[in-house]
Amino acid sequence: MRIGHVLGALGVLLAAQVALGPAASAGERACGNRTAIIQRLAEKYGETRQSMGLQRDQGVIEIFASPESGTWTILVTMPNGMACLVAAGEAWDGQAELAVETGRPT
Repeated sequence: MRIGHVLGALGVLLAAQVALGPAASAGERACGNRTAIIQRLAEKYGETRQSMGLQRDQGVIEIFASPESGTWTILVTMPNGMACLVAAGEAWDGQAELAVETGRPT
């Protein structure tokens, strides 16, 4: 895993926490303003949103990645707009899997 990517993502989140104060933290996760985080991911790593989904607790999970550099970041954003870093890494492969045939006629 490219440590610079993880440290950079944590750096932007920690800066957001300092700016927002204690309200910015969600438990032990690094959290901050979603707009600032995704702007930093785009500017520093060339990452764009590749996919998203809704969690049971109504949080939105988003995967940002750069096909060029292979870096990726997973964020969860809560309804109040607070975004938290879940994971980051490298060797992103955005290849979609082909549907597996079931052998049943349609």
